[in-house]
Parts: sequence; C-alpha cells; structure tokens
Amino acid sequence: MLPRMLLALLIALAPPAEGNVTLKDFHFVSGEVLPELRIHYRTWGDPSHPAVLVLHGTTGSGAQFVGDDFAGVLFGKGQLLDAEKHFIVLPDGIGHGKSSKPSDGLHARFPHYTYDDMVAAQHELLARLGVKHLRLVIGTSMGGMHTWMWGEKYPDAMDALMPLASAPVQIAGRNRVMRSMVMDSIRGDPAWSNGEYREQPLVGLRGAMDVILLMGSAPLRWHDQYPDRDGADAFYRDWMKKRLPGYDANDVLYAFDASRDYDPSPKLASIRVPLVAVNSADDAINPPELGILEREIKKVPQGEYVLVPASKSTRGHGTHTFPVFWKQHLARLLEKSGGLTDSSGERQAAHPAVRPQGRNP
Repeated sequence: MLPRMLLALLIALAPPAEGNVTLKDFHFVSGEVLPELRIHYRTWGDPSHPAVLVLHGTTGSGAQFVGDDFAGVLFGKGQLLDAEKHFIVLPDGIGHGKSSKPSDGLHARFPHYTYDDMVAAQHELLARLGVKHLRLVIGTSMGGMHTWMWGEKYPDAMDALMPLASAPVQIAGRNRVMRSMVMDSIRGDPAWSNGEYREQPLVGLRGAMDVILLMGSAPLRWHDQYPDRDGADAFYRDWMKKRLPGYDANDVLYAFDASRDYDPSPKLASIRVPLVAVNSADDAINPPELGILEREIKKVPQGEYVLVPASKSTRGHGTHTFPVFWKQHLARLLEKSGGLTDSSGERQAAHPAVRPQGRNP
C-alpha cells in the first residue's frame, strides 16, 4: 500500500494549461467595437472529452477554481468532473483576470460591456477551442447569472446547467443598492478623475471594497472565527491589506456596472435541459426570504432549486466556491442529464434521480 503522502502526489491535479484567444473586431451590445478582445482561459483535459464550462463571479477570474477547495474536490481522479475524462474550461470574463479590461490602458474609454457581451465572448472562445457541445455549464455568482443566460441564448449547446448563488431576475432591491454603493464610492472620489487617474483612487476604492466584503459575509462563521473585538478588527485589517493592492478602480466599476440590464426571467421557459439552482441560506446577496427562486424555478421545465442550510461552516455568498456543500446535487444533475462518465470517457447509464434533501418546491 502506497504511503499516504505519495498517493496524494499521484492523484493531485497538475496546473491547468493557460492561453489566450483574440477576438477581432468584437462588437458590444452598446455599439462599441474593440479591434482586438483578448479572452484568457485555463483548461484541464483533452478537448475530445465531454466539455465543462466553469464561470466565475464579479471581480474574480478562472483562477479562483484552481485550488484544492474547488478543483481538488471536483476535477481530481475519480471525482465527478474528473479532468482525465472531461475537458474543463475556465475562462476569464471580459474585464476580469487576464482578459482585456479597462486597466490595460483604455481606462474609461474601454467598451461598456454587459453580461450579454461576456456570454457571447465565452461562446466564441469555446468555438476557437473546438468545443461543439457542453456536458455542463456551471457558474458562481455572476457566473451563475451567466449560466441562466446560457440556457436561454444557446438552449441546445449543453446537457445540464448548474447556476450557483444567483437569481434569474432583474437585479433590484438591496442587491442593486449594494452595487450602486460600490460604483458611487468610486465615482465620488475626486481622485477617480472620470477614470483617467494615474494612481488608484484609494478612498473610493476602499469604500467599494468595504461593501464587497459585507456582500459576501457569513455572520455565523465570522462570529465563530472572530468572537471578540480584537480578533474581528485584526481580520478586517488583514483582509484589506492583502486585497486592496490587487484591485483597480475602473475594473471594479465596470464589473459591477455590467449587470445593469441583466434579466433572464421572461425567457426561463425556453431552458430545455435539466437545471439545478443552488443558493445558501446565509447569502446576503440572494437571501432566501425573498422567495425568488421558489417562484421563478416553476418556469423552468426541468428546473430544481436547492437551498444549502446556514451553518458555522458555510461561507455566505461564497458558499458557491466550496463544492463540499453541494456536490451531491451536482451528482444528481449529471445522472439525470445523461449519466456519469466512466474510465473510458463514455457516459454510464443514468439512474433515477433522488429527491434532494431540503429541496424547495
């Protein structure tokens, strides 16, 4: 029997391959055109295997899925989306990560992209990679919203959809107010200079980050980890010190503004494939008491809604990036939509779906 450490090394995922595609004369919904739009991507696996598209959240990138908490739980040998049996694609959305973004040099002259533009660019990326059909589209937060859009814009392009930490309706109420706070904080800093700053407008950017931190907060977990004043203060100082240097004000502003016309609710009935939407009970951005998913999921012919209960282990909105809380529902979705993939890369026969625990009607 192999020593545990050696076994771990043998089954550990190698780093993903990385690359860029350049989309020439990319036309945005706004009417703006970018002569060259760079879309960065990471991949695991062989393009001939069933393809899985994984979509990140606002201000994030595909890099957020590379670590042990996500890739280590889903993409390893013998796991649900084993990279030896699937072609895993992790794009950086327009304005995010290593893809084209305002901070590359255009600043406030960068095209004012929307979610429609981001999804269209993802579709073109897959075409360049030779992907003709997707086994699964799965996304977190903004990526979850993109996942709903994929089901409507390209209803025959995939076998299954799993939007996480999202809602298929126009962004309104507290969610919209929080986004306005982020954008107004940046625009209201005189140092922003209408986007043509030479140094980061730190007052406005820090205010935006304060809102971002609270949007993703998890009260039970935070209080369990920082039960006294000094511990909570130290956490906040350390978080800001580590995160602030990695943000650009224009990039953040554009990323939040991109959701301005999002609203897939009128076309939910056009989604043809099995869909499992997963939210968490401690998500401040998509609080379950609004009843949105219970109402809207009824419009999706093969739609289901799962609510992960809040606990000291869940991460608020960020529960989406920890498959340990929802991978059993992904397993059901894969079985329902065509079966799991065996060692040869072929799908096993699907088994009858089990009613999820805690499922909402």
